Amino acid sequence: MNPGLKFSVQTLGCKLNFSESSSIAKQFEEAGYARVDIGEAPDILLINTCSVTENADKKCRGLIRKARIDNADLYVVVTGCYAQLKPKEISNMPGVNLVLGASEKFNVIDHIEKNYRGKTRVISSPIKNVTEFIPSYSIGDRTRSFLKVQDGCDYFCTFCTIPLARGLSRSSSVETCVNQAREIAAKGVKEVVLTGVNIGDFGAGRDEKFIDLIRELDKVDGIERFRISSIEPNLLSNEIIDFVATSNKFMPHFHIPLQSGSDRILELMKRKYKTELFKQRVEKIKSVLPNACIGVDVITGFPDETEHDFKLTLDFLNDLNVSYLHVFTYSERANTRASRSENSVPVHIRRERSRELQELSGKMKRAFYTTYKDKNYQVLFEKSEGGVIEGFTPNYIRVAISGDREYENKLITVKLKSLDIDDVMKAEVCNLQMEPAT
Repeated sequence: MNPGLKFSVQTLGCKLNFSESSSIAKQFEEAGYARVDIGEAPDILLINTCSVTENADKKCRGLIRKARIDNADLYVVVTGCYAQLKPKEISNMPGVNLVLGASEKFNVIDHIEKNYRGKTRVISSPIKNVTEFIPSYSIGDRTRSFLKVQDGCDYFCTFCTIPLARGLSRSSSVETCVNQAREIAAKGVKEVVLTGVNIGDFGAGRDEKFIDLIRELDKVDGIERFRISSIEPNLLSNEIIDFVATSNKFMPHFHIPLQSGSDRILELMKRKYKTELFKQRVEKIKSVLPNACIGVDVITGFPDETEHDFKLTLDFLNDLNVSYLHVFTYSERANTRASRSENSVPVHIRRERSRELQELSGKMKRAFYTTYKDKNYQVLFEKSEGGVIEGFTPNYIRVAISGDREYENKLITVKLKSLDIDDVMKAEVCNLQMEPAT
Protein backbone atom coordinates (compact mmCIF):
# COMPACT_ATOMS: atom_id res chain seq x y z
CA MET A 1 0.00 0.00 0.00
CA ASN A 2 1.05 3.60 -0.50
CA PRO A 3 2.68 4.98 2.67
CA GLY A 4 1.80 8.50 1.46
CA LEU A 5 -1.81 7.99 2.49
CA LYS A 6 -3.35 10.58 4.79
CA PHE A 7 -4.60 9.70 8.26
CA SER A 8 -6.51 11.39 11.05
CA VAL A 9 -6.81 10.43 14.72
CA GLN A 10 -9.88 11.22 16.81
CA THR A 11 -9.66 10.70 20.58
CA LEU A 12 -12.59 10.24 22.92
CA GLY A 13 -12.36 10.22 26.69
CA CYS A 14 -9.55 10.68 29.14
CA LYS A 15 -6.05 12.16 29.24
CA LEU A 16 -4.66 8.62 29.09
CA ASN A 17 -6.31 8.12 25.70
CA PHE A 18 -4.78 11.37 24.44
CA SER A 19 -1.29 10.24 25.47
CA GLU A 20 -1.75 6.92 23.67
CA SER A 21 -3.27 8.53 20.56
CA SER A 22 -0.21 10.74 20.26
CA SER A 23 2.10 7.72 20.36
CA ILE A 24 -0.01 5.90 17.76
CA ALA A 25 0.00 8.98 15.49
CA LYS A 26 3.78 9.10 15.77
CA GLN A 27 3.92 5.52 14.45
CA PHE A 28 1.86 6.55 11.42
CA GLU A 29 4.14 9.50 10.71
CA GLU A 30 7.31 7.44 11.07
CA ALA A 31 5.84 4.97 8.56
CA GLY A 32 5.37 7.76 6.01
CA TYR A 33 1.69 8.59 6.46
CA ALA A 34 0.65 12.26 6.43
CA ARG A 35 -1.44 13.51 9.35
CA VAL A 36 -4.42 15.75 8.50
CA ASP A 37 -7.52 17.02 10.26
CA ILE A 38 -10.67 14.94 9.90
CA GLY A 39 -12.15 17.61 7.63
CA GLU A 40 -9.25 17.33 5.15
CA ALA A 41 -10.37 14.06 3.54
CA PRO A 42 -8.09 11.53 5.24
CA ASP A 43 -7.76 8.06 3.75
CA ILE A 44 -7.65 6.46 7.20
CA LEU A 45 -9.49 7.48 10.37
CA LEU A 46 -8.42 5.99 13.69
CA ILE A 47 -10.87 6.48 16.57
CA ASN A 48 -9.46 5.86 20.04
CA THR A 49 -12.54 5.24 22.15
CA CYS A 50 -13.73 5.55 25.72
CA SER A 51 -16.40 3.42 27.36
CA VAL A 52 -16.84 4.88 30.84
CA THR A 53 -20.53 5.60 30.17
CA GLU A 54 -23.16 4.76 27.58
CA ASN A 55 -22.80 8.34 26.33
CA ALA A 56 -19.14 7.64 25.48
CA ASP A 57 -20.25 4.71 23.32
CA LYS A 58 -22.81 6.93 21.58
CA LYS A 59 -20.14 9.51 20.75
CA CYS A 60 -18.10 6.83 18.99
CA ARG A 61 -21.07 5.62 16.95
CA GLY A 62 -22.00 9.16 15.99
CA LEU A 63 -18.45 10.00 14.94
CA ILE A 64 -18.29 6.95 12.67
CA ARG A 65 -21.61 7.78 11.01
CA LYS A 66 -20.67 11.42 10.38
CA ALA A 67 -17.20 10.58 9.09
CA ARG A 68 -18.58 8.11 6.55
CA ILE A 69 -21.22 10.55 5.35
CA ASP A 70 -18.51 13.14 4.72
CA ASN A 71 -16.11 10.64 3.14
CA ALA A 72 -17.60 7.41 1.75
CA ASP A 73 -14.16 5.95 0.90
CA LEU A 74 -12.79 6.41 4.41
CA TYR A 75 -11.05 3.41 6.02
CA VAL A 76 -12.15 3.39 9.68
CA VAL A 77 -10.13 1.80 12.50
CA VAL A 78 -11.63 1.68 16.00
CA THR A 79 -9.56 0.95 19.08
CA GLY A 80 -9.57 1.82 22.79
CA CYS A 81 -11.81 0.72 25.66
CA TYR A 82 -15.06 0.42 23.69
CA ALA A 83 -13.27 -1.71 21.10
CA GLN A 84 -11.93 -4.06 23.78
CA LEU A 85 -15.28 -4.40 25.53
CA LYS A 86 -17.62 -4.71 22.53
CA PRO A 87 -15.57 -5.57 19.42
CA LYS A 88 -18.38 -7.47 17.65
CA GLU A 89 -20.85 -4.64 18.23
CA ILE A 90 -18.44 -2.17 16.65
CA SER A 91 -17.55 -4.45 13.74
CA ASN A 92 -21.24 -4.64 12.83
CA MET A 93 -21.48 -0.87 12.45
CA PRO A 94 -21.66 0.20 8.80
CA GLY A 95 -18.35 1.69 7.70
CA VAL A 96 -16.02 0.09 10.26
CA ASN A 97 -13.10 -1.71 8.64
CA LEU A 98 -10.87 -2.76 11.53
CA VAL A 99 -11.36 -3.19 15.27
CA LEU A 100 -8.26 -3.45 17.48
CA GLY A 101 -8.26 -4.45 21.15
CA ALA A 102 -6.07 -3.19 23.99
CA SER A 103 -3.12 -5.41 23.13
CA GLU A 104 -3.22 -4.70 19.40
CA LYS A 105 -3.61 -0.92 19.17
CA PHE A 106 0.11 -0.21 19.37
CA ASN A 107 0.70 -2.41 16.30
CA VAL A 108 -1.89 -0.55 14.25
CA ILE A 109 0.35 -0.01 11.21
CA ASP A 110 0.99 -3.72 10.75
CA HIS A 111 -2.70 -4.55 11.08
CA ILE A 112 -3.77 -1.87 8.60
CA GLU A 113 -1.21 -2.87 6.01
CA LYS A 114 -2.30 -6.50 6.22
CA ASN A 115 -5.98 -5.66 6.02
CA TYR A 116 -6.33 -2.40 4.06
CA ARG A 117 -9.52 -2.52 1.99
CA GLY A 118 -10.14 -6.11 3.01
CA LYS A 119 -13.16 -7.45 4.87
CA THR A 120 -13.96 -6.03 8.29
CA ARG A 121 -11.72 -7.66 10.87
CA VAL A 122 -11.69 -7.83 14.65
CA ILE A 123 -8.29 -8.39 16.24
CA SER A 124 -8.57 -8.50 20.01
CA SER A 125 -6.87 -10.63 22.65
CA PRO A 126 -8.59 -11.60 25.92
CA ILE A 127 -7.95 -8.87 28.46
CA LYS A 128 -6.24 -11.33 30.82
CA ASN A 129 -3.44 -11.55 28.23
CA VAL A 130 -2.85 -7.79 28.30
CA THR A 131 0.02 -7.48 30.77
CA GLU A 132 2.61 -5.26 29.07
CA PHE A 133 2.96 -1.58 29.92
CA ILE A 134 3.40 0.56 26.79
CA PRO A 135 4.92 3.99 27.57
CA SER A 136 3.44 7.01 25.81
CA TYR A 137 2.99 10.76 26.05
CA SER A 138 1.07 13.34 24.09
CA ILE A 139 2.74 15.89 21.87
CA GLY A 140 1.13 18.48 19.64
CA ASP A 141 0.14 21.18 22.09
CA ARG A 142 3.44 22.87 22.97
CA THR A 143 2.09 24.06 26.32
CA ARG A 144 1.08 20.76 27.93
CA SER A 145 1.81 17.05 27.61
CA PHE A 146 0.02 14.06 29.14
CA LEU A 147 2.60 11.55 30.37
CA LYS A 148 1.28 8.02 30.88
CA VAL A 149 2.87 6.49 33.98
CA GLN A 150 0.43 3.68 34.79
CA ASP A 151 -2.30 1.58 33.15
CA GLY A 152 -5.02 -0.85 34.24
CA CYS A 153 -6.62 -1.34 37.65
CA ASP A 154 -6.94 -4.08 40.26
CA TYR A 155 -9.84 -2.53 42.17
CA PHE A 156 -12.91 -3.88 40.31
CA CYS A 157 -15.37 -1.32 41.63
CA THR A 158 -18.87 -2.62 40.98
CA PHE A 159 -19.78 0.12 38.47
CA CYS A 160 -16.54 0.15 36.46
CA THR A 161 -15.45 -1.61 33.27
CA ILE A 162 -11.87 -0.35 33.22
CA PRO A 163 -10.25 -3.59 34.46
CA LEU A 164 -12.21 -5.38 31.70
CA ALA A 165 -11.13 -2.84 29.09
CA ARG A 166 -7.53 -2.20 30.14
CA GLY A 167 -6.51 -5.14 32.29
CA LEU A 168 -4.80 -5.27 35.65
CA SER A 169 -2.57 -2.57 37.10
CA ARG A 170 0.90 -2.16 35.62
CA SER A 171 3.19 0.81 35.36
CA SER A 172 6.29 2.34 33.92
CA SER A 173 9.55 2.72 35.85
CA VAL A 174 10.83 5.89 37.43
CA GLU A 175 13.79 5.87 35.05
CA THR A 176 11.61 5.59 31.94
CA CYS A 177 9.26 8.34 33.11
CA VAL A 178 12.14 10.69 33.86
CA ASN A 179 13.68 10.03 30.44
CA GLN A 180 10.34 10.72 28.76
CA ALA A 181 9.93 13.94 30.75
CA ARG A 182 13.32 15.05 29.45
CA GLU A 183 12.21 14.26 25.89
CA ILE A 184 9.09 16.33 26.45
CA ALA A 185 11.13 19.22 27.85
CA ALA A 186 13.39 19.13 24.78
CA LYS A 187 10.30 19.76 22.61
CA GLY A 188 9.56 23.03 24.41
CA VAL A 189 6.64 21.77 26.50
CA LYS A 190 6.38 23.51 29.87
CA GLU A 191 3.68 21.53 31.67
CA VAL A 192 3.33 17.77 32.15
CA VAL A 193 0.20 16.07 33.49
CA LEU A 194 0.85 12.62 34.97
CA THR A 195 -1.88 10.27 33.86
CA GLY A 196 -3.03 6.67 34.13
CA VAL A 197 -5.99 4.64 35.31
CA ASN A 198 -4.91 4.45 38.96
CA ILE A 199 -1.69 6.45 39.15
CA GLY A 200 -1.34 6.15 42.92
CA ASP A 201 -0.74 2.44 42.30
CA PHE A 202 2.45 3.30 40.39
CA GLY A 203 5.26 0.83 41.07
CA ALA A 204 3.04 -1.94 42.46
CA GLY A 205 4.98 -5.20 42.27
CA ARG A 206 8.30 -3.36 42.10
CA ASP A 207 10.42 -1.56 44.65
CA GLU A 208 9.13 1.87 43.55
CA LYS A 209 6.27 4.08 44.67
CA PHE A 210 4.45 7.10 43.31
CA ILE A 211 6.27 9.35 45.79
CA ASP A 212 9.59 8.13 44.33
CA LEU A 213 8.40 9.07 40.86
CA ILE A 214 7.35 12.61 41.67
CA ARG A 215 10.54 13.28 43.63
CA GLU A 216 12.63 12.40 40.59
CA LEU A 217 10.42 14.23 38.11
CA ASP A 218 10.74 17.34 40.26
CA LYS A 219 14.44 17.42 39.30
CA VAL A 220 13.86 17.43 35.51
CA ASP A 221 15.16 20.61 33.91
CA GLY A 222 12.97 22.43 31.41
CA ILE A 223 9.56 21.42 32.74
CA GLU A 224 8.06 24.33 34.65
CA ARG A 225 4.95 22.58 35.95
CA PHE A 226 3.75 19.09 36.82
CA ARG A 227 0.15 18.20 37.64
CA ILE A 228 -1.14 14.97 39.16
CA SER A 229 -4.30 13.74 37.48
CA SER A 230 -7.01 11.85 39.37
CA ILE A 231 -5.65 9.92 42.35
CA GLU A 232 -7.55 7.62 44.71
CA PRO A 233 -7.98 9.05 48.24
CA ASN A 234 -6.63 5.89 49.87
CA LEU A 235 -3.44 6.24 47.79
CA LEU A 236 -3.04 10.00 48.26
CA SER A 237 -0.74 9.82 51.27
CA ASN A 238 0.26 12.67 53.55
CA GLU A 239 3.77 12.16 52.21
CA ILE A 240 2.61 12.97 48.69
CA ILE A 241 0.63 16.01 49.86
CA ASP A 242 3.55 17.35 51.90
CA PHE A 243 5.90 16.90 48.95
CA VAL A 244 3.61 18.87 46.62
CA ALA A 245 3.41 21.59 49.26
CA THR A 246 7.21 22.03 49.20
CA SER A 247 7.77 21.55 45.47
CA ASN A 248 8.22 24.48 43.10
CA LYS A 249 7.12 22.37 40.11
CA PHE A 250 4.20 20.24 41.31
CA MET A 251 1.12 22.44 41.20
CA PRO A 252 -1.34 22.86 44.12
CA HIS A 253 -4.07 21.02 42.27
CA PHE A 254 -5.60 17.65 43.18
CA HIS A 255 -8.42 15.69 41.60
CA ILE A 256 -9.80 13.02 43.96
CA PRO A 257 -12.66 10.61 43.16
CA LEU A 258 -15.29 10.50 45.90
CA GLN A 259 -18.22 8.93 43.96
CA SER A 260 -20.64 9.15 46.91
CA GLY A 261 -20.97 10.91 50.23
CA SER A 262 -22.83 7.92 51.67
CA ASP A 263 -20.69 5.23 53.29
CA ARG A 264 -23.40 2.68 52.53
CA ILE A 265 -23.19 3.43 48.81
CA LEU A 266 -19.38 3.46 48.90
CA GLU A 267 -19.53 -0.06 50.32
CA LEU A 268 -21.92 -1.17 47.56
CA MET A 269 -19.51 0.33 45.03
CA LYS A 270 -16.64 -1.62 46.66
CA ARG A 271 -14.63 1.57 47.10
CA LYS A 272 -11.59 1.31 49.36
CA TYR A 273 -12.29 4.19 51.76
CA LYS A 274 -15.01 5.82 53.83
CA THR A 275 -16.10 9.44 53.77
CA GLU A 276 -14.07 10.16 56.92
CA LEU A 277 -10.81 9.33 55.16
CA PHE A 278 -11.81 11.48 52.19
CA LYS A 279 -12.53 14.38 54.53
CA GLN A 280 -9.13 13.92 56.20
CA ARG A 281 -7.37 14.10 52.82
CA VAL A 282 -9.10 17.36 51.92
CA GLU A 283 -8.33 18.86 55.32
CA LYS A 284 -4.70 17.81 55.07
CA ILE A 285 -4.33 19.43 51.64
CA LYS A 286 -5.89 22.68 52.83
CA SER A 287 -3.75 22.74 55.97
CA VAL A 288 -0.49 22.82 53.99
CA LEU A 289 -1.78 24.29 50.70
CA PRO A 290 -4.63 26.68 51.59
CA ASN A 291 -4.85 27.94 47.99
CA ALA A 292 -5.00 24.44 46.45
CA CYS A 293 -7.66 23.61 43.90
CA ILE A 294 -9.43 20.32 44.68
CA GLY A 295 -11.71 18.65 42.15
CA VAL A 296 -14.00 15.75 43.07
CA ASP A 297 -15.67 12.99 41.00
CA VAL A 298 -19.24 12.07 41.99
CA ILE A 299 -21.63 9.46 40.56
CA THR A 300 -25.39 10.01 40.92
CA GLY A 301 -28.13 7.41 40.64
CA PHE A 302 -26.07 4.37 41.58
CA PRO A 303 -28.35 1.34 42.19
CA ASP A 304 -30.10 1.50 45.58
CA GLU A 305 -29.14 5.16 46.10
CA THR A 306 -32.03 6.54 48.15
CA GLU A 307 -33.03 10.16 48.69
CA HIS A 308 -31.32 9.87 52.07
CA ASP A 309 -28.08 8.68 50.46
CA PHE A 310 -28.21 11.53 47.98
CA LYS A 311 -28.82 14.07 50.75
CA LEU A 312 -25.81 12.66 52.61
CA THR A 313 -23.75 13.28 49.47
CA LEU A 314 -25.03 16.84 49.11
CA ASP A 315 -24.43 17.63 52.78
CA PHE A 316 -20.97 16.04 52.73
CA LEU A 317 -19.91 18.03 49.66
CA ASN A 318 -21.35 21.27 51.03
CA ASP A 319 -19.19 20.84 54.13
CA LEU A 320 -16.01 20.12 52.15
CA ASN A 321 -13.61 22.86 51.12
CA VAL A 322 -13.36 21.76 47.48
CA SER A 323 -13.32 23.73 44.24
CA TYR A 324 -15.41 21.90 41.63
CA LEU A 325 -17.13 18.59 40.85
CA HIS A 326 -17.06 16.21 37.91
CA VAL A 327 -20.56 14.76 37.96
CA PHE A 328 -21.33 11.44 36.28
CA THR A 329 -24.86 10.11 35.87
CA TYR A 330 -24.74 6.38 36.54
CA SER A 331 -25.28 4.18 33.49
CA GLU A 332 -25.40 0.41 33.46
CA ARG A 333 -22.26 -1.16 32.01
CA ALA A 334 -22.31 -4.77 30.84
CA ASN A 335 -20.50 -7.37 32.95
CA THR A 336 -20.32 -5.20 36.07
CA ARG A 337 -21.87 -6.29 39.37
CA ALA A 338 -23.84 -3.07 39.73
CA SER A 339 -25.60 -3.67 36.41
CA ARG A 340 -27.19 -6.81 37.87
CA SER A 341 -28.82 -4.94 40.74
CA GLU A 342 -32.61 -5.08 40.94
CA ASN A 343 -32.77 -1.70 42.73
CA SER A 344 -32.06 0.63 39.86
CA VAL A 345 -32.80 4.33 40.25
CA PRO A 346 -35.21 5.70 37.59
CA VAL A 347 -33.34 7.61 34.90
CA HIS A 348 -35.28 10.84 35.44
CA ILE A 349 -34.25 10.83 39.12
CA ARG A 350 -30.61 10.18 38.20
CA ARG A 351 -30.69 13.18 35.88
CA GLU A 352 -32.36 15.43 38.44
CA ARG A 353 -29.74 14.53 41.05
CA SER A 354 -26.98 15.20 38.51
CA ARG A 355 -28.50 18.60 37.78
CA GLU A 356 -28.46 19.49 41.49
CA LEU A 357 -24.81 18.50 41.78
CA GLN A 358 -23.90 20.42 38.62
CA GLU A 359 -25.46 23.52 40.17
CA LEU A 360 -23.48 22.94 43.36
CA SER A 361 -20.31 22.54 41.33
CA GLY A 362 -20.92 25.86 39.59
CA LYS A 363 -21.33 27.61 42.94
CA MET A 364 -18.16 25.98 44.29
CA LYS A 365 -16.13 26.97 41.25
CA ARG A 366 -17.32 30.57 41.23
CA ALA A 367 -16.67 30.92 44.95
CA PHE A 368 -13.17 29.48 44.55
CA TYR A 369 -12.34 31.73 41.58
CA THR A 370 -13.60 34.94 43.15
CA THR A 371 -11.53 34.30 46.30
CA TYR A 372 -8.49 35.27 44.22
CA LYS A 373 -9.91 38.41 42.62
CA ASP A 374 -7.37 41.26 42.56
CA LYS A 375 -4.48 38.90 43.32
CA ASN A 376 -1.44 38.36 41.13
CA TYR A 377 -0.65 34.94 39.67
CA GLN A 378 1.63 33.42 37.10
CA VAL A 379 -0.35 31.93 34.23
CA LEU A 380 0.94 29.53 31.60
CA PHE A 381 -0.83 30.72 28.47
CA GLU A 382 -1.88 28.40 25.66
CA LYS A 383 -3.13 29.14 22.13
CA SER A 384 -4.61 32.49 21.20
CA GLU A 385 -7.83 32.94 19.28
CA GLY A 386 -9.51 36.12 18.14
CA GLY A 387 -7.25 38.40 20.14
CA VAL A 388 -7.87 36.50 23.40
CA ILE A 389 -5.55 33.99 24.99
CA GLU A 390 -6.28 31.68 27.92
CA GLY A 391 -4.22 29.72 30.42
CA PHE A 392 -4.19 28.45 34.00
CA THR A 393 -2.83 29.63 37.31
CA PRO A 394 -0.88 27.10 39.40
CA ASN A 395 -4.10 26.31 41.28
CA TYR A 396 -6.04 25.71 38.07
CA ILE A 397 -8.01 28.90 37.66
CA ARG A 398 -8.77 29.46 33.98
CA VAL A 399 -7.66 32.96 33.00
CA ALA A 400 -8.18 35.05 29.85
CA ILE A 401 -6.39 38.20 28.72
CA SER A 402 -6.30 40.26 25.57
CA GLY A 403 -3.34 39.07 23.56
CA ASP A 404 -2.02 37.07 20.67
CA ARG A 405 0.86 34.73 19.94
CA GLU A 406 3.40 36.74 21.90
CA TYR A 407 2.03 35.14 25.08
CA GLU A 408 1.72 31.55 23.83
CA ASN A 409 3.57 28.98 25.95
CA LYS A 410 4.85 31.68 28.29
CA LEU A 411 4.51 32.16 32.03
CA ILE A 412 3.15 35.67 32.56
CA THR A 413 2.20 37.40 35.82
CA VAL A 414 -1.34 38.76 35.70
CA LYS A 415 -3.81 40.37 38.07
CA LEU A 416 -7.15 38.54 38.26
CA LYS A 417 -9.97 41.03 37.76
CA SER A 418 -13.46 39.60 37.25
CA LEU A 419 -15.36 36.40 36.51
CA ASP A 420 -17.21 36.25 33.18
CA ILE A 421 -20.38 34.31 32.34
CA ASP A 422 -18.32 31.36 31.08
CA ASP A 423 -16.56 30.99 34.44
CA VAL A 424 -13.26 32.37 33.15
CA MET A 425 -11.33 34.96 35.13
CA LYS A 426 -10.60 38.08 33.14
CA ALA A 427 -7.16 39.46 33.92
CA GLU A 428 -4.62 42.06 32.94
CA VAL A 429 -0.90 41.67 32.51
CA CYS A 430 1.14 43.07 35.39
CA ASN A 431 4.50 44.69 35.37
CA LEU A 432 6.72 41.65 34.77
CA GLN A 433 8.75 42.54 37.84
CA MET A 434 5.81 41.98 40.15
CA GLU A 435 5.89 38.89 42.33
CA PRO A 436 3.07 36.34 41.80
CA ALA A 437 0.89 35.25 44.71
CA THR A 438 1.98 32.12 46.55
